[in-house]
Amino acid sequence: MNILAIRSFLHVAETGSFTLAAQRLQVMQSTISGRIQALEDELGCALFRRGRGGAELTSQGNDFRVHAEQIVQTWDQARQQVALPPGFTAMFRFGGPVTLQEHLSLEWVLWMREHAPYVALRLEAGASELLIDALTTGMMDAAIIYLRHQRSGLILEELLQEDLILVEHPSLNGKWQDKFVMINWGHEFKLGFSQAFPDVPTATISVGIAALGLKYVLALQGAAYLPLSLAGPLLDRGELHRISDAPIFHRPVYLVYPSQSRDPELLSLALGGLRAVAARINGTRTI
Repeated sequence: MNILAIRSFLHVAETGSFTLAAQRLQVMQSTISGRIQALEDELGCALFRRGRGGAELTSQGNDFRVHAEQIVQTWDQARQQVALPPGFTAMFRFGGPVTLQEHLSLEWVLWMREHAPYVALRLEAGASELLIDALTTGMMDAAIIYLRHQRSGLILEELLQEDLILVEHPSLNGKWQDKFVMINWGHEFKLGFSQAFPDVPTATISVGIAALGLKYVLALQGAAYLPLSLAGPLLDRGELHRISDAPIFHRPVYLVYPSQSRDPELLSLALGGLRAVAARINGTRTI
């Protein structure tokens, strides 16, 4: 199926005119007519009713329009995924949670620029479940995640330990327990938190994303357990204070990648860089 013919179909459907569609695409009207005719022959039905007033979609044309829009969108996404910038010979697609993108991904990007300047990098932030799906479908080459997801065809290894520290807004009035924002760090954190603070009432605000939890802490002048990587810059600027007598919880960060890679040599190089960066972060961590 010709993508140019499908684009032409969508322009005619939008403008209601073969002439206007031809003007938009800067081609002859006969070219548009030929593309639509070829599309109709392939589908085995008429997509438009032609008349003096223009072109009107048939019922089959209306049905096909939905699919045509999806086809064009998928094609554009695929073209962006595989296209390489000039001067680059390979692409590596890497994902991770928002809280780790600035902390770990930035250092890794600098490492890759030094050791593999010919590799273009595509970075994406997202939840663990979405990243795992992207790895499984081949839309991503490697990712860092918080939750331990085991799935066939993927290799999971612990990359580093993320330190979760209790922080509060400097303008918080009263006890931090009264304005605590609970961030879902998983079952082990909840168990450890309950053991450390058995008398703390159930939080009135619970969120599943650390970046969102931070926004609530700042807006409500509250408190929360946040990753040191996320809270550190705000602690340095005095926008948050650390509650020093609170326990530190350690949360593993996992590296996940396919067991069968499309480019094993590139994957090995990229993973080596991630491990080197993680080792440096572990070695320089201060609490």
